[in-house]
Amino acid sequence: MKKLVFVLFAIIMANTGFAQEMVALRADIANRNGDAIFIKTPAGKILKEIKVDDKGIFNSSFSVETGLYLLFDGSEYTIVYLKNGFDLSLKMDAKNFDESITYTGKGEKENNYLAQKSLINEKYESKIGDIKDENAFADLIASFKKEFKDKLDVGGYDADFVKEANRIVEKESEKMQYRFAIVLKLSKINGSVAPTFNYVTIAGEKVKLEDLRGKYVYIDVWATWCGPCRGEIPYLAKVEEKYKEKNIAFVSISVDEDKDFNKWKKFVADKQLGGIQLFADKNWNSEFITAFGINSIPRFILIDPKGVVINSDAPRPSEQQLQDKLDSLLN
Repeated sequence: MKKLVFVLFAIIMANTGFAQEMVALRADIANRNGDAIFIKTPAGKILKEIKVDDKGIFNSSFSVETGLYLLFDGSEYTIVYLKNGFDLSLKMDAKNFDESITYTGKGEKENNYLAQKSLINEKYESKIGDIKDENAFADLIASFKKEFKDKLDVGGYDADFVKEANRIVEKESEKMQYRFAIVLKLSKINGSVAPTFNYVTIAGEKVKLEDLRGKYVYIDVWATWCGPCRGEIPYLAKVEEKYKEKNIAFVSISVDEDKDFNKWKKFVADKQLGGIQLFADKNWNSEFITAFGINSIPRFILIDPKGVVINSDAPRPSEQQLQDKLDSLLN
């Protein structure tokens, strides 16, 4: 009898231990982009594919090594912190991705921190383009670090998470420093004649920047694989429609790799993209792209009828500042 009790106890403990070696994740995603979400390592390796159930919910349990991962919804991604024993519920609207993310359950505090952090990052990054002084930039970085330190100092976070969070802030500060150096470089480009390009259309014709002299030129640098780029497409279409009778050319330059040339052509045709659609000759290494220090997309550039750069990092189509600027130039 004692042996039977011991065996039953061992089985219960083994099952309990197994449960503790799992993280549970439940995701309720409105306007989802697909029927599966993916948990990936920072290197991009798929750790877990979670398919939607008949109730429209993504639900799974799996084992992880404690750390940061990427949760892809098929179009965009968010950073998540996973640890065995966490029991997380995510609620989100894919059309309002970062702004709508909320977590509940065990592990919610760490992951809500990461979700809010994404929005705070955007706030600071949006200020970089307006800074032309190194002392002002140093103040911005100090404020950036303090805001996150203050949040972490509140306490109650997983100890391993605090180490990761501090490491992320340092890495992002370095990236902001790099971007600020580019901003200083681009500030010298504004007001000068833009470097040219000579890229191919889906019809196989070549278009040069000089061909568009006499018109304002609004350039969108993008790629078919870029979620934020695709997110700007509906807004760009509306801007193109609003100014179609005005003296402005809308040019979209893809930096897709050469092997994806046909994929790009199909995407442009299937989505019926407007404006002048071009394919950069050497993707990221194309001379026009490198001249503007472009290392992330989408990126927008505004050029005047004489070929002079008005803004080497212009507002996005989704931002009202773009239409305000075009109205002042064209009306």
